[in-house]
Amino acid sequence: MTGRYINPYTDFGFKKLFGEPANVDLLIDFLNSILPERHQIAELEFQNTENLPDYPTQRKAFFDISCKSASGEQFIVEMQKESQRYFRDRAVFYSTFPIHNQALKSREWDFNLKPVYFVALLNFTYDEEEDEQKFCREVSLKDQDGKEFYKKLHYFFYQMPLFDKTESELRTQRDKWFYFLKNLVSFEEIPAILCEPVFEKAFRTAAEVNLSGRERDMYERDLHILWDNYAVMKTATDNGFAAGHAAGHAAGHAAGHAEGHAEGETAKATEIARSMKQEGLAAPLIAKMTGLAIEEIERLQ
Repeated sequence: MTGRYINPYTDFGFKKLFGEPANVDLLIDFLNSILPERHQIAELEFQNTENLPDYPTQRKAFFDISCKSASGEQFIVEMQKESQRYFRDRAVFYSTFPIHNQALKSREWDFNLKPVYFVALLNFTYDEEEDEQKFCREVSLKDQDGKEFYKKLHYFFYQMPLFDKTESELRTQRDKWFYFLKNLVSFEEIPAILCEPVFEKAFRTAAEVNLSGRERDMYERDLHILWDNYAVMKTATDNGFAAGHAAGHAAGHAAGHAEGHAEGETAKATEIARSMKQEGLAAPLIAKMTGLAIEEIERLQ
């Protein structure tokens, strides 16, 4: 163990705080802090986090947290720990399951859907251009004039490394929740601004001393997985970047700047994948991280 409170970036920590029926009030308060007034939640029902396809050949989807409000809105809440090249595609793919599952198969249906919200907390920064970086991106379907086309599908992406507010700068309940999540493992005592019932319960839930022996074992396992994945990813990325940079530099000289840059990016991805494969990572995970096809990865020596 490393601190007074559990790490919410682990699978165990995130689900301990927000994914247990005893703590549904914490999840409701967190979601209400980011949702529009028209969709404030009074009650939530947890749902199966394993979503099965209609046919065996189709892919499954495993959510961190899946739930439905009393009025029918459906929510997917994800903690994304590592960067993925196609994480936006993954978010859209995941959102199709609660949409598809609303179809009434036993009687006539008029396609009237309930709202679906996808909320992702990202432990990485995906905005490449520094002047365009945003902590929060709220995404919905809009037309060419920027007017909302469809009000029932929403995505919330929060780039946690970009949240930099101090205690004195917290103004909203949303600010408080992200301050809590960002700094939980470093707290030695409850900050004055978080001395309110919902956060006091969150701190009690997150206290390592309150974990049972089984929970402690599960948390330590997840914590080591988090550390190991970070170490492996950093090593593979560093090694792959060095090799890919050299390959891309050579390709750039040979094929011209624009074409060479594209070839260089492919070379970097290939070398990163090669390093990951040497570290023993599975091909599907490497494919998610690099954007390469599994068939390409399996051919790498």
